[in-house]
Amino acid sequence: MKTIAQLTYIPLYTDHPKDKVQDLIEFVAQHDVEVDVNYLSTSIKGDTDVVFELILEIYDTMSLEDEAFRFHVEMLSPVEE
Repeated sequence: MKTIAQLTYIPLYTDHPKDKVQDLIEFVAQHDVEVDVNYLSTSIKGDTDVVFELILEIYDTMSLEDEAFRFHVEMLSPVEE
């Protein structure tokens, strides 16, 4: 089974939101998950533990930057591989 999460990152109070979103996409792409970038969100698919660890790592990393953001995570039902 593979877990799928749809991530939406919205940087607040910045003049360059596209740059911050691109940085996040590049960060996610370095991990052992399938990445599907869409116009408003990014979907990741992988082993359940990897997906949840990545979500936590993303949140922790963004929190350390002392910038305001919204981070939406939508979990889809698992799929068989």
